[in-house]
Amino acid sequence: MIEWITPIGFILAGLLAGIIGEKVIFKKLERFVNNKRIAGGNIIFHSLHRMTFIWFVIAGFFWAILSSPLKPDIALVLQKVLTIALLYSVTLVLSRLAAGFVNLFIRRTEGVPTSLISNLAKITVLVLGALIILQTLGVQITPIVTTLGIGGLAVGLALQDTLANLFSGFYLVISKQVRTGDYVKLDAGHEGYVIDISWRNTTIKEISNNVVIVPNSKLSSAIFTNYHLPAKEITLTMDVGVSYDSDLEQVEKVTVEVAKEVMQEIAPELKEIEPYIRFHTFNDFSIDFTLYMRVNEYFDQRIGKHLFVKKLHKRYQQAGIQIPFPIREVYNMQNNSAME
Repeated sequence: MIEWITPIGFILAGLLAGIIGEKVIFKKLERFVNNKRIAGGNIIFHSLHRMTFIWFVIAGFFWAILSSPLKPDIALVLQKVLTIALLYSVTLVLSRLAAGFVNLFIRRTEGVPTSLISNLAKITVLVLGALIILQTLGVQITPIVTTLGIGGLAVGLALQDTLANLFSGFYLVISKQVRTGDYVKLDAGHEGYVIDISWRNTTIKEISNNVVIVPNSKLSSAIFTNYHLPAKEITLTMDVGVSYDSDLEQVEKVTVEVAKEVMQEIAPELKEIEPYIRFHTFNDFSIDFTLYMRVNEYFDQRIGKHLFVKKLHKRYQQAGIQIPFPIREVYNMQNNSAME
């Protein structure tokens, strides 16, 4: 019994060191990194969450086995188990780091990451880690890879739809026809912001807060409008009519001034792009023109039109500019006949 005191001491030391490392040292380092705002610090600490405790415990058990009176063959098996646990934990950390830094890179270059790319990076690391674990166990990897290559054809035939969606997702991401954060309108009538592109579906969030799930293969072959390509900025157009008695020079001046006020409120960074109007029709009751002004993105058209109508109506009243409306005179033919 005395010979087990040292192994038990190593196990308890490992547990104690794991608790101290996780609850004290790890937390202090996390606060330090967050205060210094080190790039990728949150990703690193999220990846290492709980792992410091596991590694200290594994180290404690490893030294306990080395100092224990166990038979050599049993000790060897236990050491392999601990080695596999260590490699598996390291693989998890590396997969989290890969997914996190891929998301960080895409967020800085493209704006919003997709789960498809981050999951691909994570799966790649996990597969490599699994192969290393198998190699550690003494399993020959080459026959397994060959078997997977031969069986891949059968799997591909069985999972045609899944693989079609997977490769369509890669096509959408690589071609940059659709990116997360883009506002799109499908030929079926659905429209909204793309919030994610996964290995199977593209998720679109409508303005009404509903979510539309579109298979990647369907989206890649669909006709759709991407209102964020080639740029997010879009031209807002408004059709307006004024009476024939209006001074068109004054109408143009007042309308452009109102458009500038609206742009100053909702898109001040675009104020250098001058709004303008174009008269185009002598209508039955009015002279019609179209206003053109730039807004930041497709959805801003709603608030832009709302503000423009309110401000323009008020300014036209102040300037004495009339917006005519159709007038119809209705004759009662029966009454006219009775009078005759």
